[in-house]
Amino acid sequence: MKTVQVNVVTPDGPVYDAEVEMVSAKAQSGELGILPGHIPMVAPLAIGAVRLKKGSSTELVAVSGGFLEVRPDKVTILAQAAEKAENIDVARAKAAKERAERRLRKKTDDIDFKRAQLALQRAINRLNVANHKY
Repeated sequence: MKTVQVNVVTPDGPVYDAEVEMVSAKAQSGELGILPGHIPMVAPLAIGAVRLKKGSSTELVAVSGGFLEVRPDKVTILAQAAEKAENIDVARAKAAKERAERRLRKKTDDIDFKRAQLALQRAINRLNVANHKY
């Protein structure tokens, strides 16, 4: 089976580096599936899970936006934030989700609505990845 090298990098450093058979990611334009030999491209990523398939197993990485760069033999994901499923602090993600929901319920003028919505999306994404709900 052919493979492609995948690197997931954040401003804090590398998060993932391995050979995989397929990469699935949520771009802003829709879901992307990338196999070895894919044509070169660059796409902005949405908040979502990156699924990395190797044999019968699939690893998940929660990504909070960024860019995906594809070359025939390599996929690089430059993410604002990224965490492998097993590294997600579920209690912290639940607390962030509850905080964002409280902010959104307040609906006062001093609440940055868009920022609170994004915080909620990031928290839900991290919880879904940690619980393998993708």
